[in-house]
Amino acid sequence: MVSDAVVTETEEQLRDYELMVILSPEIAEEQLEATIDKIGRFITGRGGTIADTERWGKRKLAYPIKHSLEGNYVLIKCKLKPASSKELEANLGISEEVLRHLLVKLES
Repeated sequence: MVSDAVVTETEEQLRDYELMVILSPEIAEEQLEATIDKIGRFITGRGGTIADTERWGKRKLAYPIKHSLEGNYVLIKCKLKPASSKELEANLGISEEVLRHLLVKLES
């Protein structure tokens, strides 16, 4: 017999996150939407949910990143398992379209 305390420790709870992604300004609008959808499918495919997606549009960067002076900013508010968050950051780090990303865990 397994106690309730052990079960709740092994189950991963969804946590609130904000994901800020800066995408390359050189990609076309269709590819921009496809990249945002791909990130959303990654989150939902691993048991997470997306609360809101804000497209801030193209903005000037404070300093050049990968020879770009501008970037397409996207803010995604989501719920995700902690183990999936590490996998999401790894995938964003190797993506060609992503200039920078920041995943922040929100306090409950």
